[in-house]
Amino acid sequence: MLLEFPRKWPSVKASRALAALMRIGWRIKRQRGSHRVLTRPRWPDVVFAYHDRVTLGPVAMKVLAEKTGLKPEDL
Repeated sequence: MLLEFPRKWPSVKASRALAALMRIGWRIKRQRGSHRVLTRPRWPDVVFAYHDRVTLGPVAMKVLAEKTGLKPEDL
């Protein structure tokens, strides 16, 4: 029997993660400093509160993916 393991998320810069979110349809609704509120039709708004140069680890990427529908291949 073949076990299916969860997808591995890479560590990426916040700017790359934000660009990937924009490509899949998220838009910046408003911004104050590094805090951006992202919006997408039929999804609840998401706060993206990272400076562009910060590296997001696998756990942060997984949490972000659960809230936004982001997939590893979208990066």
